[in-house]
Amino acid sequence: MQSFLTNALIFVIIPNLNIMRRILSLTILLVSFSGICAWGQTKDELERKKQQLKKEIQETEKLLNENKTRTKENLLQYNLISKKVNLQNEVIQSINKDVEMMDVNMQVINMDVRRYDRLLDTLRQEYAKSMVYAYKNRSNFDFLNFIFSASNFNDAIKRINYLKSYRTYREMQGQAILRMQEMRKKRFNDLNIARQQKNVVLNEKNKEVQVLAKEQQEKDRIVAELKKKGAKLSAEIAQKQKQIQKVNNAIAEAIRQAQLQAKKEREAREAAQRKANAAKNNTANSGNAQSTTTKNTTPKTTNQPKQTAKQESVLLNDANAALNASFERNKGSLPWPVDKGYVLMHYGANTLHTGTVMNVSSVTISCDIGSSVKSVFQGEVIFVKQIDNMSMVVIQHGRYFTTYSNLTGVSVQKGAQVSTGQTIGRVGANLEGLGAIDFYISNESSNFDPEKWLRRK
Repeated sequence: MQSFLTNALIFVIIPNLNIMRRILSLTILLVSFSGICAWGQTKDELERKKQQLKKEIQETEKLLNENKTRTKENLLQYNLISKKVNLQNEVIQSINKDVEMMDVNMQVINMDVRRYDRLLDTLRQEYAKSMVYAYKNRSNFDFLNFIFSASNFNDAIKRINYLKSYRTYREMQGQAILRMQEMRKKRFNDLNIARQQKNVVLNEKNKEVQVLAKEQQEKDRIVAELKKKGAKLSAEIAQKQKQIQKVNNAIAEAIRQAQLQAKKEREAREAAQRKANAAKNNTANSGNAQSTTTKNTTPKTTNQPKQTAKQESVLLNDANAALNASFERNKGSLPWPVDKGYVLMHYGANTLHTGTVMNVSSVTISCDIGSSVKSVFQGEVIFVKQIDNMSMVVIQHGRYFTTYSNLTGVSVQKGAQVSTGQTIGRVGANLEGLGAIDFYISNESSNFDPEKWLRRK
C-alpha cells in the first residue's frame, strides 16, 4: 500500500513537471512563430521593391521603344538599355534574397517538426508508463483499500483527490498527444507549402534570367552598332567636351560679373552711408559752435565710417539673404527643370560605351525637343548667352546660381525676376539630335550635384 501511495503522489507531481515542459515548448514555438512573422514582413518589403523595380523597367522600356522609333542607335539608347540590364539584375538579386529567406523559413519549420517529434516521443513514453501502471493496479479492491486505510477522514479525502488527479492526468496526457500531433501535422503542411512557394519563385527566377539574357544581347547589339560609328561618336564626344568647357567658362564669367556688380553696389551703399554720417556730424558741430557757454563742452566727433558686419559672401546683402536661406532649406525638394525626362549623364564621372570617361559638373536630362524648361526657384536672371547654336541662362538665388544650357527660344532677359516654375525657354537638340538640357547648381566657389538638390522622382 505504501508503494501505491508513493506512486500516486508521483503521478500527482508529474503533471506539474509536464506543465513546465509544455510552457517551455510553447515559448520555443512562439519564438519560432515570431521569426516567421518577421520573415513575412521582410518578404513583403522584398515584394514591394521587386514591383517598384519592374515598374522602372517598364518605364525604361517605354522610353527605349520611343527612342528606337525616332532615331538610330545612340548614347541615350545605350544608357537606357544599360539601366534596364541593371534593374533586371536587381530583380534577380531580390528573388535570390527571397529564396534565401525561404530556405531559412524551411529550416525553422524543420526544427519545429523535429521538436514536435521529440516531445511526442516523450509524451508517448510517459503515457505508456501510466497505462502500464493503471493496468497493474486496475483492481477496485486496491483503490478501496487505499482509501479506507486512511488514518482519518481528511486523509481519506486527500487520497480521493489523489486518485482524481491521477485519472485527470491520464486524460491530459492523451489530449496533449493529440494536440501535439495536430501541431506537427500543421507545421509539416507549412513545410510542403513553403517548398511549393520556393518552386514558384525559382521558376520566376528562371524567367527573369532569360529576360536578362535577351536584354544583354540587345545591349551588345547597340554597343556593336555604336562602335561602327566610332569616328563620328569620338568627334561628337570631343565637341561635347569643348561645349562643356565653354559653358563652364560662361558660368564662371556670369558669377564674376555678379560679384563685381555686388561689390559696386556695396561700395555705393557704404559711400552713401559715409556721406550721410559726415552730414550728420557737420550739423552737430555747427550747432555746438553757436552755443554760448563758459566751458567748452563740444563733444568729440569722428569721421570714421561705421564698421559693417563681415559678410559671408560679397553676393549676400539684406535684400537677398532671405532668398538665399530659403534656397538652402529647399535642398532635396527643388522641382525638376522639365516635367518629364531621363537622366542621360550624372554629375561627376560618366563612363561611356567606348570606355571614355567624361566628367561633367551638371546633370544632363534627355526629353522631347521643344519641351518647356522652367526655373527651379525664384531669382534674378543675370546671364543669357548663345554658345554653339544653343542658348544658356543663369539665374541667381542669393549666393547660389542655377544654369540651364542647351536651350532654344529663351523667353527671359538679363535683369528679369523669375518665379519658381516659370518657363524660361525650350529644350533644344544636342549633338546627337536628341532633346536634352544640361542643368547646373553652383555658388561662387563650388559646383554641386544637382540631383541631390532636386526632389526624388
